[in-house]
Amino acid sequence: MDIRAALKNGIAQLREANAPSFTLAAELLLLHVLGRNRTWLYAHPEEVLSDTEAQRFLDLIARRAAGEPTQHLTGKQEFWGLEFEVTPDVLIPRPETEHLIEVVLDRLAVRELRANRPPKSDGAGLQIADIGTGSGCIAITLAKELPQANFVATDISPAALAVAKRNAIRHTVADRIEFSEANLLSPVGAQHAAPHPGKIHSSAPPASRESRVTDHDSRLFDLIASNPPYIGRREAASLAREVRDHEPHAALFGGEEGYELYADLITQSAQHLKPSGILVLELSHNSLEAVQPLLDTSAWTNIGVTNDLAAIPRILAAERV
Repeated sequence: MDIRAALKNGIAQLREANAPSFTLAAELLLLHVLGRNRTWLYAHPEEVLSDTEAQRFLDLIARRAAGEPTQHLTGKQEFWGLEFEVTPDVLIPRPETEHLIEVVLDRLAVRELRANRPPKSDGAGLQIADIGTGSGCIAITLAKELPQANFVATDISPAALAVAKRNAIRHTVADRIEFSEANLLSPVGAQHAAPHPGKIHSSAPPASRESRVTDHDSRLFDLIASNPPYIGRREAASLAREVRDHEPHAALFGGEEGYELYADLITQSAQHLKPSGILVLELSHNSLEAVQPLLDTSAWTNIGVTNDLAAIPRILAAERV
């Protein structure tokens, strides 16, 4: 079987299975098997696959046709021009989350201009938290964009933190990101204890960059960013099977309605941000009406909403008074 025949076969099977973006999926799976790029693929349509390559490709096509995400089959997804390892333990990075990166960088620049300070394009001196880091795509992307900033990346899942740490090592930013097992900003295992104002905690030795949040390490952040679980469980049946059956439910569902986590996240962020500190949150397609009023307190100012390319309110940002 040559490349032309393999690709035609894969596309036909995925089309028959009603797989989304079936042509792209077949291309990506064939590229993954061959270890080549798209330019080479289309420049060598008559190149013959080995029996091993052909069987591996057809096996992956069958798994994709059965509903497994392409990203789980290849083990990677691009975000902000960077390649991230993804596994079933983490949410697959979405293009709309790139708007969160844009808003973070814009907000940091505007804050400096408003204070008549030169922009900190390298992030020097900034302390930034990424809450619910998953694959680490937000913290790692910001670490690449702000090479002098330092980060805390929290997640309730140790398996997700392991993926994020590998991604940080791959992108050479692991020395500036502390990975902490936490429920939002609260210590894992804390019994209904509210976090102390101005503190996020780590029981790990100072030399360690991977920690569990405890009651000993106080700090305030210049910025907190989060793409929290925001799908309602009542929407589960309407999700694509690739999402519903293969991505981690803890990273998908934020409660019955989907927006239940935002109240605690906003309250904790108010306690952990410096004055003029920035909070940037990703929203679901229908949660703005429920979430924005949570910022209508004396703790917050300069509240703004950014739409995604589909004109859906996607990013909510505010500053701590």
